[in-house]
Amino acid sequence: MEWTRQQKDIINSTGNIKINAVAGSGKTTTIIEYARTRPSNSRILYLAFNKAVKVEAAEKFAAKGLKNVEVETAHSLAFRNIVMRSKYQVRNQDYTTNEIVRILKLKSTGEKHSEFVIANHILKLISYFCNSDRPKVQDLNYLDLIADEAVKTLIAETYGYMVSQARIFLAKMDRGEIEITHDFYLKKFQLQHPQLGFDYILFDEAQDASPAMLDIFLKQNATKVIVGDTHQQIYSWRYAVNSLEKAHFKTHHLSTSFRFGQDIANLAMETLRLKNLLEPHRPMTILGKGREKKIKSNAVIARTNLGLLIKAIEYVTERKNIRHIYFEGNINSYTYADEGASLYDILSLHNGKHNQIKDPLISAMRDIAALKDYVEQTGDKQLSMMIELVEKYGNAIPGLIKAIKEKHVENKDKSKAEIVFSTVHRCKGMEYDAVLLADDFVTEEKVRRLREDKNALPEHFNRMNEEINLLYVAITRAKTGLYIPEALVPKHFPASPQIYLIASPKESKNNPAASRSDQKKTINSKSVNPDKQAHSANQSWTVELDNELTIMFADGYSPGDLALHFGRSRSAISMRIKKLGLEDLFY
Repeated sequence: MEWTRQQKDIINSTGNIKINAVAGSGKTTTIIEYARTRPSNSRILYLAFNKAVKVEAAEKFAAKGLKNVEVETAHSLAFRNIVMRSKYQVRNQDYTTNEIVRILKLKSTGEKHSEFVIANHILKLISYFCNSDRPKVQDLNYLDLIADEAVKTLIAETYGYMVSQARIFLAKMDRGEIEITHDFYLKKFQLQHPQLGFDYILFDEAQDASPAMLDIFLKQNATKVIVGDTHQQIYSWRYAVNSLEKAHFKTHHLSTSFRFGQDIANLAMETLRLKNLLEPHRPMTILGKGREKKIKSNAVIARTNLGLLIKAIEYVTERKNIRHIYFEGNINSYTYADEGASLYDILSLHNGKHNQIKDPLISAMRDIAALKDYVEQTGDKQLSMMIELVEKYGNAIPGLIKAIKEKHVENKDKSKAEIVFSTVHRCKGMEYDAVLLADDFVTEEKVRRLREDKNALPEHFNRMNEEINLLYVAITRAKTGLYIPEALVPKHFPASPQIYLIASPKESKNNPAASRSDQKKTINSKSVNPDKQAHSANQSWTVELDNELTIMFADGYSPGDLALHFGRSRSAISMRIKKLGLEDLFY
């Protein structure tokens, strides 16, 4: 393999270093080569962010014959050192609000649902502590995390009580009276200040590490390499910190992406420049060297579960030719909140059918208005989105979800799926040939509104910064073609061969070409090159034009749309589709 200058500098480096790597830059490949060139008798630990990354990395190290490299996650290390040396029982999911109420015997203060509201914030405080690097709950100020002033005032009144109850709950886990969580045994491991005994430690995807993980890493007597992308931090809701900024090591960069071409690289850089509307940011350079290929994988990516389900509903109801779909992660997780409430429970509440509600928290609500009050006081975004979905589709939901599940294939048959659906969090680290984005990501207009808001707080700017990261991560999942709502594209960004702009609903409504019974996506005028329309009717088909046609055909554009885009007749488009064998390839 021919290494870039940046890769060579990393491979030949000495001492502690940090690597800021853009999406698709081959950072894992570089790190494997770094490990291969270390002394064969050295002990090396590759620290992965999650189990999926761990499994993939272990296979790659094994393929290179690197038997001196151990691949772990922070949690797997902690599990072996804490759980396996004790009688602790670990639960596979976090405690629910209702369980906190029951275990701590919380009582209502007289305010509506107050015991559930307090329990919800106690859960968040416990999670905040377990992910922190602080030795005591009292060392944290949970109120700093609350942006809503009304909620902050409400919680401040019971804050001392919340802290004491959080400590009681943690003590119950510590004594083994109740099952412990994954966050708890990692925290206990961090508080023991372990020394792991490795010569080199390579920490991947570190931009989303928790302070507890980072503390364990930084305190090791080893040569340390920390790798990530500062602009891919998207887990602050799990109290992650941008570890690259907190590790004061010599900085290296991987600026060349082998995943996508320069068109997508340019859009990614332009998206990141939105951060300058909030505060000055160092510009990010991305050189796109990905090569266009035939479309084998198509994905729809959304910011939220709600946005994704809406897109999935559109596909199964409007595009009858799609036979197989796949959801990244467990498909059922898209219809359940973290605490266990299902979409069906909320629908039953909406219909006043309490006898059909299984979740205790939802059952305790008088009606949907009461649940909305609870959501306002807790900031539970998942419940909020599920309420929106119920109010949008109502009693059609069971049939729609049934239709989606009937077309869903299992993980082993993922390659059969014509479309993969995923939220941006679930597709982190993945890539697809063609990607369509839902319209629930941040827009430049929203960023500008926040900048002009005189009442905006620092935490609002931090959250908006992460919203920009989410859009950047979603854009950079695409390898060959990106279909993106026009509203998500920064102003003045030019049209380009790899990027197809989707008109807004208003534009589609007023566009004669958009009024079609099949309601397929409308090509926006920005994605049509006037020069191409004027001259392409007599122009020979090139490799570039064939690739472009393949991408658009695979994503379901109609012959009329394709004729408009390429400036050719429908018969010319149909003949080219037949010559390239696209109907056999994609149907």
